[in-house]
Amino acid sequence: MSPLRWALCSRSLLRGLRCVSVAAGLCRCSPGTSAASVAGMEELLSRSVPPLPPYETKEKAPPPAELRSAEFVRYYRGLEAGPPRAELLTRLARDFGVDHGRVAEFSAKVLQAREQQRELGALLQAEDRLRYYLNPQYRGLFQHLGRLEGGLRFLVELRGDLVEGLASKAVDGPHVKEMNGVLKNMLSEWFSTGFLNLERVTWQSPCEVLQKISDSEAVHPVRNWVDMKRRVGAYRRCYFFSHCAIPGEPLIVLHVALTSDISSSIQAIVKEVPPLETEDADKITTAIFYSISLTQQGLQGVELGTYLIKRVVKELQKELPQIKAFSTLSPIPGFTKWLVGLLSSQAKELGRNELFTESEWQEISEITGDTTTETLKKILNNNEWVRSEKLVQVLHSPFMRLCAWYLYGEKHRGYALNPVANFHLQNGSVMWRINWMADTSPRGIAASCGMMVNYRYFLEDTASNSAAYLGSKQIKASEQVLSLVSQFQQNSKL
Repeated sequence: MSPLRWALCSRSLLRGLRCVSVAAGLCRCSPGTSAASVAGMEELLSRSVPPLPPYETKEKAPPPAELRSAEFVRYYRGLEAGPPRAELLTRLARDFGVDHGRVAEFSAKVLQAREQQRELGALLQAEDRLRYYLNPQYRGLFQHLGRLEGGLRFLVELRGDLVEGLASKAVDGPHVKEMNGVLKNMLSEWFSTGFLNLERVTWQSPCEVLQKISDSEAVHPVRNWVDMKRRVGAYRRCYFFSHCAIPGEPLIVLHVALTSDISSSIQAIVKEVPPLETEDADKITTAIFYSISLTQQGLQGVELGTYLIKRVVKELQKELPQIKAFSTLSPIPGFTKWLVGLLSSQAKELGRNELFTESEWQEISEITGDTTTETLKKILNNNEWVRSEKLVQVLHSPFMRLCAWYLYGEKHRGYALNPVANFHLQNGSVMWRINWMADTSPRGIAASCGMMVNYRYFLEDTASNSAAYLGSKQIKASEQVLSLVSQFQQNSKL
């Protein structure tokens, strides 16, 4: 059978299967979704999702009426969060995706043009047709929604539901994952730097903005209004990106401390009592990025943080040209979980742990009263260990080298396993210093045994560091970090 004939047969078969699946889909509704509401959903989708016009008339096809797009927004927002919205999103992804029959047909035509060695123009046109039919039908709906007043905000909300649904398995399957990726890519274009505005937050900013900044702080929660005033006051800067279509709405927020050296403790930055001093520019030589928070779940995976840091660096260089050092003071989420998992797996597989030296384990056992790792795992999980000065002292050295290995040596597809490390290394930073007892809050102890890390940005080297990390997966690290990694390799075994 020729490629073209095979493609046409495939197209007919796929159309038939699609009809069967749509018909069968009337019975495949989420719990709590009635047959009447399913019928209403299908009717709404058939009205709202514009058909993909033929390739020949794609430039002349009239846009769908705004009323239909607005009707979709009203209907979606009228649904309860959870199963009803999950049902609509699933049907949208499954029933209004790519026409696989068309894709098969024009894939065959591209192959045919290559095999027959037709002129370049014919091959390029065949490829353009194929590219056109690779667009899912729901992409047209998203495009029209993005043109509505308030439509971009709605699409961010809708993707937030998609991200949450995929994480909780409320929505699942290849169609939904594909739609999530398509919408993420569209949002990445709409939220590119040319459409973003950098805004600084001060105590004189609107109350609504201050409240949103406070509510969205995901790294070091804001305790009260006094704390918030401190974070936007003297020796502090707070910036956010907003979008020209959603003015005044913080999308991602960056908090900066202006100091005389690279901070090793978050307590000094977010301390309770604000100083009464006014800012003295002569005391400022260093900018510490100590918190970056995405406020919109629907923008997860859209590259905003990298651009925000770069813009803020330029802003600070203009305002305070004497600043010579740019660094983070970053959390290490996942370290405690990784460590407890290692202790458990070694105890199960080996009947012993090989993370500590014999002398270290002897001291730990004497303090915990247990020669197994069970007590240590328990007190790591409930934060009890920090109440013992002796245990804090004994664990200092082994935990520092274990943390260094976790950040530097543990990988996912060749890149740093820790998401914060991966983010800053992609940006071209240097893994500069690991700090003991840098975050003694309950959250800091639970997540990373109180440790934090500085990622330092040497502006003249960020491009080459980023290229080395992304290209050959090389991590640039300081002597302190490399020394701790070496200690791990000598004293610990995974």
